[in-house]
Amino acid sequence: MPATVLVLGTVSLITDISSEMVTAVLPLYLVAELGLSPLGFGLLDGVYNGVSALVRLVGGRASDRGRGGHKTVAALGYGLSALCKPLLLMVHTLPLIGAVLAADRTGKGLRTAPRDALISLSCEPATRGRAFGVHRAMDTAGALLGPLVAFLVLRAAADGYDAVFTVSGCVAALGVAVLLLFVPGRARTSVPPRPDTASRPTAGSLLRRPAVRRLTGCAVLLGLTTVSDSFLYLTLQRRLDLSEAWFPLLPLGTAAAFLLLAVPLGVLADRIGRRRLFLLGHLALLAAYGLLLAPLGGSPVLTCLVLALHGGFYASTDGVLAAATADAVPEEVRGSGLAVVQTGQAAARFGCSLAFGAAWTAWGDRWALGLATGGLALAAALSARLLRRVPAPAATPLSEPVT
Repeated sequence: MPATVLVLGTVSLITDISSEMVTAVLPLYLVAELGLSPLGFGLLDGVYNGVSALVRLVGGRASDRGRGGHKTVAALGYGLSALCKPLLLMVHTLPLIGAVLAADRTGKGLRTAPRDALISLSCEPATRGRAFGVHRAMDTAGALLGPLVAFLVLRAAADGYDAVFTVSGCVAALGVAVLLLFVPGRARTSVPPRPDTASRPTAGSLLRRPAVRRLTGCAVLLGLTTVSDSFLYLTLQRRLDLSEAWFPLLPLGTAAAFLLLAVPLGVLADRIGRRRLFLLGHLALLAAYGLLLAPLGGSPVLTCLVLALHGGFYASTDGVLAAATADAVPEEVRGSGLAVVQTGQAAARFGCSLAFGAAWTAWGDRWALGLATGGLALAAALSARLLRRVPAPAATPLSEPVT
């Protein structure tokens, strides 16, 4: 495994400890501590998960310009997110919290495509699924530790939420330092950078590639019916009647399953096809929704099954979609191509958070989840038809012009 993948995995591990500390307590902090309605939380959750869509194209395109661009843009993104964590200590109203979360997600939007471009350019095409699986496994190790640290801080500190935000900021700063010190400026690539950056393909021209267009369409369709993690955990908490103190531990189940499955499923994606595994992952999510809707009671077995399926969904889709996109995009515009697909997915999930919050407020959580379940089943069927027509990676050589 290339050193770039391992170092970037370390950066993501550290950064995810910081991010998941906040994510683990944010739903209860906003709903229980600040008294937001489900609709208000849906708006903030949509901002937290979707505003990055507005800047991913900027980050991807900027990172493709000149040598060292991928690392520079990624560092800016990681740095901006690190600065936002302490600001949560000073804001207590919906507009200000929304502004801080938007800035934090802007940092995520800037860094995601350049980071994934560095990973894809540092390994051979035949092993991209495994490389992204290794990275996502390390990333998920941070996601596993983050809620646990938040749980311990909440129990040990008098001002629990403030302590969580403070520790989170310090950990995020460490991740930025590792990136700056140990990640190379640009991964080795067989295609030299173009001197005429003005002639680089735009988002519109990349979407004229059939493979990119269909992958983006599927990411949007499925993203429109992918309920955010926070809403899924809130729904599960209601089924189990969990206390607030135990709520931050729910993401640990998802993270543990993701960690265990990321590398094996990444290898499987290299063997059976990345697009096929991407769809199978959404069927796992559909099964998780079905279990939450079924009249099975709030047993620990239900919790384990839902969280295992949720983690399997991420292991089958997160890095796998990036690897599938890398197959369809030339090396010299890899960051832009990844950003196009990721932007579509993030924007769709932003819309899903708003719609789910509104449906929960109007009809309750079971009706909202039922609508999401039906929509996901339909989106999966349509996506299967779209992806069946995507040409094989070998049919789209890197030297092919964008037309």
